[in-house]
Amino acid sequence: MIAACSEDSSVHAHVTSLHDASNGNTRPKPVDLPAIETAVRTILNAVGENPDRQGLLDTPARVARMYAEMFAGLHAQPSRHLAVTFPEVYDELVLVRDIQFTSMCEHHLLPFTGVAHVAYIPKGCVTGLSKLARVVDEVARRPQVQERLTQTVADLIETELGSSGVAVVVEAEHSCMSIRGVKKPGSRTITSALRGVLKTNQASRAEVMSLINRS
Repeated sequence: MIAACSEDSSVHAHVTSLHDASNGNTRPKPVDLPAIETAVRTILNAVGENPDRQGLLDTPARVARMYAEMFAGLHAQPSRHLAVTFPEVYDELVLVRDIQFTSMCEHHLLPFTGVAHVAYIPKGCVTGLSKLARVVDEVARRPQVQERLTQTVADLIETELGSSGVAVVVEAEHSCMSIRGVKKPGSRTITSALRGVLKTNQASRAEVMSLINRS
């Protein structure tokens, strides 16, 4: 059965809830901007600053709006972007490279930025290319680790599109490594998640990796 071509909205909602459960998520509370502003004032005081000085008066509100934007993915269902598909007799590789994203490391609440390469092998239907980028962007807007981001995107595409194979490769630079701690700017972390024939078939896996890595 081809999931994306034949499932109704109730099934898609069930799949989405399964993804949330697998990530250990419960339904998030709405963003509490005043609470964030209070917390930022507390931090400024704690580091020895004066949150009432002229240059910092609007900082708590700015930070609150920034967190609401950066964590907007907590309140979204990225699977909805894959709900619209088009019947197509095509069973070869589809690859979108260099999808830029910014996410937030859940260990230090510092950003990590990079690109995602997303590939899948359709099984009876395809989705819009921009939808793959939208999925990456929305999944990225959560506090998380890069490994989880990579697997979440791959699982969504495999489940929602009923694909024969999925490959997601993510390359990113982490602020928590480049501006603090070990202080190694320019170092990049690469993670991958392979599903279906792109994991089990050596020739298919080699093909997608060569296309991702070509200059």
